[in-house]
Amino acid sequence: MKSAEYTAIVAGSGVAGLFAALKLSELKNAKQKILVITKSEIKESNSRYAQGGIVSVMKENPADSVKLHVQDTLKSGAGLSDTDVVEFISKNSEKVVKDLLKHGVKFDRNENGELCFTREGAHCVRRILHAGGDATGLFIEQALADDVLAKDNIDVLEGTIITELLLDKNGECRGVIAYNDETNEYQTFYSNAVILATGGCGQLYKYTTNPSVTTGDGMAVAYRAGAVMQDMEFVQFHPTAFKAKTEENMFLISEAVRGEGAKLTDKDGNTFMEKYDERLELASRDIVSRAIFNEMRINNVPNVYLNATVIPKDKLNQRFPTILGTCRKNGIEPETEFIPVSPAAHYMMGGVKASVTGITSIKNLYVIGETACTGLHGANRLASNSLLECAVTGYEIAELLQDENLDEFDSDIEEKDEKIAKTLAIYEKPLEEKSVDVKVLKEKLRDTMWQYVGIIRNEQNLKKAKEEIEKIEEAFGYKDKCPNREAFELRNMITIAKLIVDFALKRKESRGGHFREDYTGKHEPARHYTRTKNTDKYEEIYVK
Repeated sequence: MKSAEYTAIVAGSGVAGLFAALKLSELKNAKQKILVITKSEIKESNSRYAQGGIVSVMKENPADSVKLHVQDTLKSGAGLSDTDVVEFISKNSEKVVKDLLKHGVKFDRNENGELCFTREGAHCVRRILHAGGDATGLFIEQALADDVLAKDNIDVLEGTIITELLLDKNGECRGVIAYNDETNEYQTFYSNAVILATGGCGQLYKYTTNPSVTTGDGMAVAYRAGAVMQDMEFVQFHPTAFKAKTEENMFLISEAVRGEGAKLTDKDGNTFMEKYDERLELASRDIVSRAIFNEMRINNVPNVYLNATVIPKDKLNQRFPTILGTCRKNGIEPETEFIPVSPAAHYMMGGVKASVTGITSIKNLYVIGETACTGLHGANRLASNSLLECAVTGYEIAELLQDENLDEFDSDIEEKDEKIAKTLAIYEKPLEEKSVDVKVLKEKLRDTMWQYVGIIRNEQNLKKAKEEIEKIEEAFGYKDKCPNREAFELRNMITIAKLIVDFALKRKESRGGHFREDYTGKHEPARHYTRTKNTDKYEEIYVK
């Protein structure tokens, strides 16, 4: 198996991973190259599809303040957000946005050249920057990717998935095993700084706004290595995904459309959000998603509608060119017709327990972005805080590592460390392939998660999901080495699906994105649940 050494290894090419790679490449103590490993192409990630924008508390927006942003984030987090983390990320929002501007991100400006701010659900003021109208993630992703590709001291390895973390006999992360699907080859990469920024796990669900690459890979390999996982029950369902005739990944209809005045209605134009929350369409995502789901269930319909005809045509076309273009391709004219929408899996609030600087329970392993659970989002993410967290944590990890001796590495570790040698032996051994239809099993898993572990949950359905996932796992058969990328993805998806179900069974209350119809009136003390693969016992961390 070929091997190579790097100053740092970054897995994932979304905003968190690319920004971290750029910041790390600028460090004076980075004597060797930085490696970016991405499962697809460098510009393909969940970040790319973020439409609404990125939160930034800026001096040129006098209506806003860190205090107000913290209040909104804590309220959306339903009592589980870490106040210190929220304050830190909010205070650093202006710094990272200005750095993004230096990297060529062209946020939208008005005729006077001033930055434009918009508002989304559960925000009390306009504080969200956007680019290209409704293509913010794409604009940030492209700018950062271009800069990464232009750096001589950053190597980019596309079409490659991390299959295992290499832990030495002391339990410290010393590198990764990676698999290239095109060459069918494995390779080991060594570093004293392994950074996972592989995004979320939306593909666990039949209906999702996430691209096909979001299969929970970083969370799964971290869990396999023994990392502490936190709050895995909290999956956010976006209220308004475009309900096309196809059942492929659902196109997101940004919350910013409701922020500009669009209304949720039935097919006859009757509004319904007044029955659920005084904030109407601008209530938090968990409330709006459940309201829509409830209306669909009551009326036995596959979707509700978003009435954007109330928005002036000039503003509608200027702010939402991507959304309008997609709607028109699917035969809907938003200027005159209602847009069919329904909820879809969108974001994972839980993940690998990590600090705001990416520190995890495993030395030398850092996790940032959606793969991490820093305590920012709590039980329910506030709109457009995700890109902000990616940027801040990507920036801060370089600050953390600037004084570390990253290039002091034992090149003979494969021979000297028995634990690493044992892990390598698993992947060097010939694979006994099984007769398994991975695609069919993936779809069974996605159907199971949507049907039993979705927007509204109960103990009976969660236990049914557990049984079905165990059957899928048994039919799959692979535990470690797999025959191809699709199989590795299923291995990871099964791992994360089991965690979500187990955590959901443990939390016997309704809070934020986790709604138990058998525990609607009962509320536990505000606490996080954490667990590792080495124990079935949960640690409870009470929120102050």
